Order: sequence, then C-alpha cells, then structure tokens
Amino acid sequence: MHLSAPVAPLVLALALAAPRVLPGQELAAAPSAPAAERSDGATWPQWRGPARDGHFRGAAWPERLNTENVKRLWRVELDKSYASPVVSETAVFTVETKNEEEEVVKAFSRADGKLLWQASWKGAMTVPFFAARNGSWVRSSPAFDGHNLYVGGMRDVLVCLDAASGEIRWRLDFPEQLKTKLPDFGFVCSPLVVGEHLYAQAGEGLAKIEKQTGKVVWRSMRDGGGMNGSAFSSPVLAQLAGKQQLVVLSRTQLHGVDPAEGKSLWSLEIPSFRGMNILTPQIVGEDGVFTAPYGGKSQLVKIGAADGGFTAAPVWQNKIQGYMCSPVVVDGHAYYFTRANRFTCVRLADGEERWTSGPTGNEYWSLIAQGRRILALSNDGELRLLEANPEAYTVIDELPLVEAESWAHLAAVDGLLVIRELKALSCFAWK
Repeated sequence: MHLSAPVAPLVLALALAAPRVLPGQELAAAPSAPAAERSDGATWPQWRGPARDGHFRGAAWPERLNTENVKRLWRVELDKSYASPVVSETAVFTVETKNEEEEVVKAFSRADGKLLWQASWKGAMTVPFFAARNGSWVRSSPAFDGHNLYVGGMRDVLVCLDAASGEIRWRLDFPEQLKTKLPDFGFVCSPLVVGEHLYAQAGEGLAKIEKQTGKVVWRSMRDGGGMNGSAFSSPVLAQLAGKQQLVVLSRTQLHGVDPAEGKSLWSLEIPSFRGMNILTPQIVGEDGVFTAPYGGKSQLVKIGAADGGFTAAPVWQNKIQGYMCSPVVVDGHAYYFTRANRFTCVRLADGEERWTSGPTGNEYWSLIAQGRRILALSNDGELRLLEANPEAYTVIDELPLVEAESWAHLAAVDGLLVIRELKALSCFAWK
C-alpha cells in the first residue's frame, strides 16, 4: 500500500397483484424515523446520507431542475467504481479500481475538484458467474465520521484512513488475519459507524470493529464466506419494539442484531433470486421494516417484543419485486425502482400498489427525498425531480447530467449534487 501527494442487470416483465395482508398483524402508527444522527445538509458522510435512509435534511431544494439552475463546477476522470461518493464540509471522497490491479482512495477539494491526497493498496479480484459481466471493480461506499474515512476493499479488507491526510491508520484483512474465506463477490456492504464502533457485513458474516484500532469485538450471522458470503445489502441502526438494534439483510435472511453482543434478536427468511437481497431495509415507525427483494415479495415486517424476546412476522406481502434501488419512505408510502425497470409507490399501511410508472428504459435509480420531492438519478445519467405523490407518478423536471453510466448512489449537500460516473466524478451547483 502507498500514499502519494497530488500530482447490467436483468430486464424482466413483472405481473403486479394485490397485496396479501396477513392475519393477526397490525403495525404501530408512527412516522418513519430511523434512530440515527440527523443532518443540516452540510455533509453526506455515508451510504444514503447521514441517517442512511436516503433523506436530505438541509436547505430547501430549488423548485425546478434545469440548465439554468444546475451548473457543473468540476469534473475529474477516474477509473471504474460502483462505490458512492461521500462528502465532508471541504472534500469529496471516492474509490476506484485502478488498472484492475489496485484500489485507490482519492480526496478532492469540494470547491474546485483539486486532488488533495490519494492512498492505494493491491486489491483486484474477479467476481464469478452472472456478476462478471457487471465488472469486478470496487463496490463498497466509504463512511466518514468527521475525522477518519473507512473504506471496504473487494478482497474483504477494511481500511481506516485519516480524512485530512490520507494516512492509513489501520487495515483489517479478514481472510489474512481471521482466516476467513474470501467472499466470491467481494466486500460489497457499506460500513456503518455508530459511536466508537463500525459494523460491516464482512469476514463471513457481520462484524463489530473498534474504529480507532481495527480490533474485532464480535462476529455474528456466520455464513461461511465464499459463494455464500458477500452480503449485497448494508446494515442500519434502528429502535424497534423498544430495543436499539442493527437491522441486517443477508443474502437469505433479515435479522435484528444486538449491537452490544452480536446476538440475533430475531430473524426471518427472505426468499430471493440466487440470494440477491441487495437493497437496504427501510425502518417504518416504531416496529416496522420494509424490504423488496429481487425475486421475492415486497413486504412489511412487524417486530414485536414477547416473553423476554422478539418476534418478526410479515404484516403484508405483495408481488412487486425490487432489485438494487433502496426505497425512500415519504408520508407512509414507499417509493422505489423495481425489477421490471419501473418506478412504483406502495402504501405501507396495507401494501396497496398506488401506482407504477411505464417502462423507463433504465435498470437502476438512486433516490434522495426532501419533504414531498424526490431526486432520482438513473444509471444512464439522467436526473429527475419527482413529486412524492401517492395519487400519480409525477415528474416535475428531467435533466441529462452526465453522458456515461452512473451506478453509484447520488450524493447531495446544501447547494451541491455529486455524481460518481463509472469513470469520473462530477460536482454540480443546484441553486
């Protein structure tokens, strides 16, 4: 490793059907609010934003999205990556797989795109089977805690860097240090920072790590690694049924995990196609978790407390299949992009499909919501400003922003939009 100074997814038809509300289940009526730190909009420090829920809580967005109020400030060419950018008050951080040989972390000035520092390590691998056509470059989005940057490398490594200088503070190599099997699809999960610890789906399961030292505190949800490893989802912290817990979606199961001890509080089988549970679960109210697996069913799961333990059971299920797009929840409705390449709205109280758009021609959208509006960036680089309207699919504006592919999640801070193209990074002013 070294430090240097500056110098396709499937397209399938989907038959939609009425939701199946399961008997004996009711969900507590409460606003959706994950137990996570809120933001004023100054930074975008991790996967899906400060609260990890795809919501922007900064200054009000402009009313329109057009060539008059969206201006590119800078653009830098990079090598390939699916990792989303994260943004501090002064810098934008991103990761790339360089020449199919090494992984490189770069920090750029938020103001002008100047390279501030870069760090790298050997990290190439080739993913197998159906994933190979989508490339073997880095996937995990970094996390920033105000001082350090935490980066997941494809070969199941977790690296802590000083965010100001790029100095590598520690490196946790799961296969080398813990003798775990290399996950066949690489380190995909985006690390979660909670207080003095990190949580990551790596090392043949879920791991809790001291963020100052890289020491592993516990390991849970053991999956054996290899072909069974490589969780495609990322954990979230939530308060459910009166208990703070990690909500973790593995390739086959949804779990609630005690952050202190790593004990599974509850679990539920989540059927999916080839174990591809990809999206991040969404917390709904005081006792609900929403997910929409690829090849399975969209469903709302109720978490209950009983006899000193916890229960998990679906409240309703419908036949809408999600894919890679993690939903946003607005006013009791989930908005998300489906396996059928359409955008949909589902009422969370009972699973009713309120509407589904026509074919979009896209394979993936990343979503950020503010109030009753949603920004949606498609994989072909078009940005849409949508109304979060349960009555109808409503597009306010559409604006092609980048010409190349963009599979990374959009990032937003006050007055700025940051887009990671497959081989570039762009920053736009939106005023």
